[in-house]
Amino acid sequence: MKLILAALVLVMVVGVQAQWYRFPGQAVGGAKDMWRAYSDMKDANWKNSDKYFHARGNYDAAKRGPGGRWSATVISNGREAIQRATGRGQDSAADQEANRWGRNGRNPNRYRPRGLPRKY
Repeated sequence: MKLILAALVLVMVVGVQAQWYRFPGQAVGGAKDMWRAYSDMKDANWKNSDKYFHARGNYDAAKRGPGGRWSATVISNGREAIQRATGRGQDSAADQEANRWGRNGRNPNRYRPRGLPRKY
């Protein structure tokens, strides 16, 4: 009886609390959110909008759950590392601050530049 009860508790903890099976889907969705923010940034081509799109991509990805947050972290850190390595990371610290702001669930509109079209 104790063994059955212990197995039932274990199944409930793994199935309800951990929800590890959702992580891959969240991660893929988070990567799509990051790509959408990047595409929108390129499409908007708006001066001083870089930080907004960093924050928005991370915010959208993190809303998906732990997998989305992980995906946003890996993509953001990878992108910044590549930019620093190629000598284009002059504002890397500010970009990372915007990334963390969005990933922590804070409103990305803090970085929204004046006049940016509403569709973004």
